Amino acid sequence: MIRDLEKAIGSLIDKQNVSFIASVDAEGFPNMKAMPSPRKREGLHTFWFTTNTSSMRVAQFCKNPKASVYFYDKRFFRGVMLVGTMAVLEDAVSKEMIWREGDTMYYKQGVSDPDYCVLHFIATHGRYYSDFSSQDFAVKNGG
Repeated sequence: MIRDLEKAIGSLIDKQNVSFIASVDAEGFPNMKAMPSPRKREGLHTFWFTTNTSSMRVAQFCKNPKASVYFYDKRFFRGVMLVGTMAVLEDAVSKEMIWREGDTMYYKQGVSDPDYCVLHFIATHGRYYSDFSSQDFAVKNGG
């Protein structure tokens, strides 16, 4: 991928407060959900989100890891869809890595709350929309 495009997409992602994640239900249909922006990302390849272990989305990802994540810049009407897989992580290292002060509002028992888990998304490819055109791209580890 062209370095300027990667930089533009990374900037778009970092400026959004909301992201949209899609899972696949038992009948094979996509299910979309608005989520807070990722807690951490590495390039365009790897993203970490927080969520409730008891959520419908977690159950769906455990059965079918296929996923997509979408980031949308309303001001400039541009967006990026990333496609890949989502893993549900419940280990202490992953949970502590993205824990933030104030998360006890959602997870009363703190970082070890059994209803707190991490969604770990790894992108394989994407599609960027800007200036009335779309561009497909591959995502490489570290990119």
